[in-house]
Amino acid sequence: MRFLWTAVTALVLGSVVNAQTAAPPVAPPLTAENTLVLDLSTGGRVMIAMRPDIAPKHVERIKTLARQHFYDGTTFHRVIDGFMAQGGDPLGTGTGGSKLPDLKAEFNDLPHVRGAVAMARAGSVDSANSQFYICLAPALKLDRNYTVWGRVVSGMEFVDAIEKGEPPANPSKIVMASIAADKVALAVPGAVTGMDTSTPTLPMTIAPAVAPAAVAPAAPPK
Repeated sequence: MRFLWTAVTALVLGSVVNAQTAAPPVAPPLTAENTLVLDLSTGGRVMIAMRPDIAPKHVERIKTLARQHFYDGTTFHRVIDGFMAQGGDPLGTGTGGSKLPDLKAEFNDLPHVRGAVAMARAGSVDSANSQFYICLAPALKLDRNYTVWGRVVSGMEFVDAIEKGEPPANPSKIVMASIAADKVALAVPGAVTGMDTSTPTLPMTIAPAVAPAAVAPAAPPK
């Protein structure tokens, strides 16, 4: 299954983690070509700064699938409060992927802080394909075991609003995924827009990280 492999049972979600303990590589200027846009059913637009300088093959895959409208209508099928929201599976079960070949791992020093976006995979380190997850809180014990390829720079409140559950009773959806350079109109009526990515020097920042809520550890895979 292409879920966030629960060797993460080692991750105790109730522990308080300081996101500042990891010093990520210096982020390049934010550009529209390397900004993923997710219009979510939770009511707004999420902007994700991608890192082709760190994970070029993963960023290339995300851009390809977004431009193919692969992610449009897919759900967040596994969402654990205080941990992460996982989506990108066309089947909505955690077992699906695209028709493209699996990716070689591009593990790196980008930390799993709040808002970090990384690729989910199965047991093999080279099994990432289309599924990804967004960290709702720091999860630094996952560092260098999954390929982090971006970070939310706008609209994290709409990620926080994603329906929780494994699977959720009423899963939230990616209404449309696009690349900011393509200037796709908002797909959600009345949705709140994100930042203006036309400014190439816009810094890569998000709201301060918060500690995980006190919840039980992730359940082992079925």
